Amino acid sequence: MRLLLAHQLLRDPAAADDRHPGRVQILIRSLALACAGLLLGQAAQAGTVVVHAGRLIDPEQGKVLADQAVTVVDGRVTSVAPWRGAPANGTVVDWSAYTVLPGLIDCHTHISDGFTEGDPIEALKHTEAETVLKGAESARTMLRAGFTSVRDVGVYRGLTDVALRDAIERGEVEGPRMLVAGAYITIPGGGGAVTGAAPDVTLPADMQYGYVRNADEARAKADFLFQHGADFIKLIATGAVLAIGSEPGALELTPEEMLAACDEAKLHGSYCIAHAHGTEGIKAAIRAGVRSVEHASLIDDEGIAMAKKAGVWLDMDIYDGDWIEEEGTKEGWPAEYLAKNRATTDEQRAGFAKAVKAGVKLSFGTDTGVFPFGLGARQLAYMVRYGMTPMQAIQAATTVSADLLRRSKDVGALSPGHYGDMIAVAGDPLKDIRTLEHVEGVIKGGEVVKAAP
Repeated sequence: MRLLLAHQLLRDPAAADDRHPGRVQILIRSLALACAGLLLGQAAQAGTVVVHAGRLIDPEQGKVLADQAVTVVDGRVTSVAPWRGAPANGTVVDWSAYTVLPGLIDCHTHISDGFTEGDPIEALKHTEAETVLKGAESARTMLRAGFTSVRDVGVYRGLTDVALRDAIERGEVEGPRMLVAGAYITIPGGGGAVTGAAPDVTLPADMQYGYVRNADEARAKADFLFQHGADFIKLIATGAVLAIGSEPGALELTPEEMLAACDEAKLHGSYCIAHAHGTEGIKAAIRAGVRSVEHASLIDDEGIAMAKKAGVWLDMDIYDGDWIEEEGTKEGWPAEYLAKNRATTDEQRAGFAKAVKAGVKLSFGTDTGVFPFGLGARQLAYMVRYGMTPMQAIQAATTVSADLLRRSKDVGALSPGHYGDMIAVAGDPLKDIRTLEHVEGVIKGGEVVKAAP
């Protein structure tokens, strides 16, 4: 019956209640995911699971424990204690040959759009249904790479991320826990718009949900996105590297527009984040009250000091510049993309190193989707190269990012009360951080997603 309803709605959306178009679109997208044959059934209660960890990295305390038993009951950790042998009740997961740590968190992903392959009009080449199916595939890949929680920071097809998040929460699609933006708040033709198409091509309405031209529209669009399921608001404060005709250093949204959106987010008990490469945009976003600045590629000393004083996180994607240079050049990405990437990559890494020394809060965000999903852990080695210790890099991808997401009580650690989200790797990531690029086992909420060999 459900698949029949999905088929009917996809062919004739008007058959549903047209008084609630946003809800209808979300329903259509959710049912499209179900039609894909990706139904996994409602997530069953996990019961009692005991993970025998050979070595357990505790990022909360910054220490390593040997031969531990992590007990998970109905999805949440109830105890962490020395291993005393298999319990009388419950399922035992034998990871005694592995290093175990909390599931990783990526605060800057584009799962719901799928891999764009450097094509400026990629979003226009897929139907709405195809887009959500790409997102479902990406979500599964991310989870199996060890990322059990993500913040998906914007989509071109508005609200497809809401549908994907909800399908994962219902247990219909395999993927990480998600927080989503719903769309980008951007100026028309700006860094959050689909650009590069012919001038007479009209973009679908759902690619323009976040377009704003003044502060009143910024407030209204933020309210619209919250009303339709967004968890937070993503502002495109400056131009973008991967957008035709958009300059990374140029301010796009006005300070007044950013302030209006941030004020509206507060009314909804939430927050804004800002895509900002240029120094002026970074500072304007901090003044507007954003919770995190994404990229921060051209940040200067004043911007670093402002971020530290305001308690704003910098979410800096310092790996993907190499992917764009190497693979983008090989695959013939637009020359404009490559030139802007070269102009920002080294400066961003220098800014990251300064931010580490200054003690700014640095979360883990990769911009995955620019590069293929599942490769995000490659950034950890770059964070170590540019100033962090291996433990600090792991904390950035666990406890620090959990704090940014306002989910510290749920994710990012394995102390009692947290979700039983954990990964297993062969080797010691504190000696070789690249060990985390090869995750052997994944557990989400006490359920084995990927069994270690």
